[in-house]
Amino acid sequence: MAGVLDRVDSRTQLAGHNRLELLLFRLGGKQLYGINVFKVQEVIRCPALTRLPKANNKVVGVAHLRNKTIPVMDLGLAINNRPIANIEESFVIVSEYNRYTQGFLVHAVDRIANMNWQDILPPPKGSGASSYLTAVTHIDKELVEIIDVEKVFSDIMGMPEEVDQEILDDAIENRAEHPKHILVVDDSSVARNQIKRVLDKVGIECTLANDGQEGLEILERWASEDQPVEEKISLVISDIEMPRMDGYTLTTKIRQNPRLDKLYVMLHTSLSGVFNNSMVEKVGANHFIPKFKPNELAQSVLNIINDKDVTEGLEEISEE
Repeated sequence: MAGVLDRVDSRTQLAGHNRLELLLFRLGGKQLYGINVFKVQEVIRCPALTRLPKANNKVVGVAHLRNKTIPVMDLGLAINNRPIANIEESFVIVSEYNRYTQGFLVHAVDRIANMNWQDILPPPKGSGASSYLTAVTHIDKELVEIIDVEKVFSDIMGMPEEVDQEILDDAIENRAEHPKHILVVDDSSVARNQIKRVLDKVGIECTLANDGQEGLEILERWASEDQPVEEKISLVISDIEMPRMDGYTLTTKIRQNPRLDKLYVMLHTSLSGVFNNSMVEKVGANHFIPKFKPNELAQSVLNIINDKDVTEGLEEISEE
């Protein structure tokens, strides 16, 4: 499995067609789990781990791989299951989320499955806010649970939440006269709440949608009203990986609808930045920023709303 991304060029053809490939794995029991292949750099036998004093108990150690030191998290413990047994015989999924490289310790890796996002469904309503599920699907009549890795990452590593006072002051000073309303589309409850908190801090109201299909339905409902949609909302912020309809397909649908095609669309995702930069132009999105830096998100939104260069002020933020 070490060469899991060797065919990445062919897999890029899936994007924009509401398709994905899932890497399937198990955490010690019968339950099958999945993760998007595009987030995976490689899969390896568990290497030698160095334990860190006072580290979160879900971080089993750090591994030294290709001149990098990365934390390795016990994914079983991280989602409140039993810890992974026989660590030396287990596997590490090396992945990139939110600009950080980390490893997820799993019991066994199964295979890669080619899927349609329409077959990826929201978790059952009874899952609750504490659930680590972001979606479910069935493969060969077997239930596959897709984990909300952003929730795992946030719980273990922590995520920045504050927006610099300088940006907040600029938001107050440059309040636009037209209504500031944003549609936020993301299947992760953690990500939706993170974005909402940032927008609240800069005084911008938002509507939240759980996936691309729901986001499109909201937009089409607004488009049926007398007021042009672009006068009602300032922009759409959309994740890419979502059940039922991904962000690429949502963007394509927006551009194909003459009542929606003038909307500004910003893709905001934990997927690889290099790949997404090329996809922005392909599907017709206006801008892309990787998750999750509150200052960068706030500055980008303010620049868009105030008709400034979307990159203005971001160089200083990225250097922090």
